[in-house]
Amino acid sequence: MPDCLFCRIIAGKVPSKKVYEDEYVYAFEDIRPTAPTHVLVVPKRHVPGLNEATAQDAEIIGRCNLVAAKIGRERNIVDGYRTVFNVGPRSGQSVFHLHLHLVGGRDLAWPPG
Repeated sequence: MPDCLFCRIIAGKVPSKKVYEDEYVYAFEDIRPTAPTHVLVVPKRHVPGLNEATAQDAEIIGRCNLVAAKIGRERNIVDGYRTVFNVGPRSGQSVFHLHLHLVGGRDLAWPPG
Protein backbone atom coordinates (compact mmCIF):
# COMPACT_ATOMS: atom_id res chain seq x y z
CA MET A 1 0.00 0.00 0.00
CA PRO A 2 1.79 3.14 -1.15
CA ASP A 3 0.10 5.44 1.42
CA CYS A 4 0.67 3.12 4.42
CA LEU A 5 3.32 4.43 6.82
CA PHE A 6 4.47 0.94 7.85
CA CYS A 7 4.66 -0.26 4.24
CA ARG A 8 6.89 2.76 3.53
CA ILE A 9 9.05 1.98 6.58
CA ILE A 10 9.43 -1.65 5.47
CA ALA A 11 10.39 -0.45 1.97
CA GLY A 12 13.07 1.84 3.43
CA LYS A 13 11.31 5.02 2.27
CA VAL A 14 10.80 6.25 5.85
CA PRO A 15 13.63 5.88 8.39
CA SER A 16 13.28 3.62 11.41
CA LYS A 17 15.50 2.05 14.07
CA LYS A 18 15.42 -1.54 12.86
CA VAL A 19 15.53 -4.22 15.54
CA TYR A 20 14.88 -7.34 13.45
CA GLU A 21 14.03 -8.35 9.91
CA ASP A 22 13.38 -11.58 8.06
CA GLU A 23 11.43 -12.44 4.93
CA TYR A 24 8.07 -12.18 6.77
CA VAL A 25 8.33 -9.45 9.41
CA TYR A 26 10.11 -6.19 10.19
CA ALA A 27 10.56 -4.95 13.77
CA PHE A 28 11.56 -1.45 14.81
CA GLU A 29 11.61 0.87 17.81
CA ASP A 30 8.37 2.76 18.49
CA ILE A 31 8.86 6.51 18.03
CA ARG A 32 6.74 7.19 21.15
CA PRO A 33 7.85 4.47 23.57
CA THR A 34 5.81 3.77 26.70
CA ALA A 35 8.56 1.64 28.30
CA PRO A 36 12.31 1.07 27.97
CA THR A 37 11.53 -1.61 25.38
CA HIS A 38 8.75 -0.67 22.97
CA VAL A 39 9.19 -2.41 19.65
CA LEU A 40 6.67 -2.77 16.84
CA VAL A 41 6.65 -6.10 15.01
CA VAL A 42 5.04 -5.67 11.59
CA PRO A 43 4.19 -8.23 8.90
CA LYS A 44 5.75 -7.30 5.58
CA ARG A 45 2.51 -8.18 3.81
CA HIS A 46 -0.08 -5.46 4.33
CA VAL A 47 -3.03 -6.48 6.50
CA PRO A 48 -5.02 -3.47 7.76
CA GLY A 49 -5.65 -4.92 11.22
CA LEU A 50 -6.69 -7.93 13.25
CA ASN A 51 -10.36 -7.46 12.28
CA GLU A 52 -9.40 -7.84 8.63
CA ALA A 53 -7.11 -10.83 9.20
CA THR A 54 -8.17 -14.21 7.81
CA ALA A 55 -7.16 -17.80 8.41
CA GLN A 56 -4.32 -17.34 5.91
CA ASP A 57 -2.87 -14.69 8.26
CA ALA A 58 -2.66 -17.07 11.25
CA GLU A 59 0.94 -18.00 10.53
CA ILE A 60 2.14 -14.39 10.28
CA ILE A 61 0.31 -13.47 13.50
CA GLY A 62 2.14 -16.34 15.19
CA ARG A 63 5.44 -15.25 13.68
CA CYS A 64 4.94 -11.75 15.09
CA ASN A 65 4.56 -13.24 18.57
CA LEU A 66 7.62 -15.48 18.16
CA VAL A 67 9.74 -12.55 16.98
CA ALA A 68 8.54 -10.54 19.99
CA ALA A 69 9.61 -13.40 22.30
CA LYS A 70 13.02 -13.53 20.59
CA ILE A 71 13.52 -9.79 21.09
CA GLY A 72 12.35 -10.13 24.71
CA ARG A 73 15.02 -12.77 25.34
CA GLU A 74 17.68 -10.67 23.61
CA ARG A 75 16.77 -7.65 25.76
CA ASN A 76 16.65 -9.74 28.92
CA ILE A 77 13.08 -8.76 29.79
CA VAL A 78 11.77 -12.31 30.14
CA ASP A 79 10.67 -11.56 33.71
CA GLY A 80 7.80 -9.52 32.29
CA TYR A 81 6.72 -7.98 29.04
CA ARG A 82 3.47 -7.48 27.18
CA THR A 83 2.51 -8.13 23.57
CA VAL A 84 -0.48 -6.22 22.25
CA PHE A 85 -2.38 -5.90 19.00
CA ASN A 86 -4.43 -2.69 19.18
CA VAL A 87 -7.60 -3.13 17.14
CA GLY A 88 -9.38 -0.04 15.86
CA PRO A 89 -9.20 3.65 16.70
CA ARG A 90 -10.79 3.30 20.16
CA SER A 91 -7.90 1.04 21.21
CA GLY A 92 -5.31 3.57 20.10
CA GLN A 93 -4.54 2.03 16.70
CA SER A 94 -3.43 4.92 14.51
CA VAL A 95 -1.62 3.08 11.70
CA PHE A 96 -3.86 0.61 9.92
CA HIS A 97 -1.29 -2.05 9.14
CA LEU A 98 -1.39 -5.01 11.52
CA HIS A 99 1.37 -4.65 14.12
CA LEU A 100 2.25 -6.09 17.49
CA HIS A 101 3.61 -3.93 20.31
CA LEU A 102 6.30 -5.49 22.49
CA VAL A 103 6.41 -3.47 25.72
CA GLY A 104 8.67 -4.21 28.69
CA GLY A 105 11.67 -3.30 30.76
CA ARG A 106 9.60 -1.84 33.60
CA ASP A 107 6.74 -2.95 35.86
CA LEU A 108 3.48 -3.03 33.89
CA ALA A 109 0.17 -2.34 35.63
CA TRP A 110 -3.16 -4.08 35.03
CA PRO A 111 -5.53 -3.15 33.66
CA PRO A 112 -3.44 -1.39 31.02
CA GLY A 113 -5.01 1.82 29.89
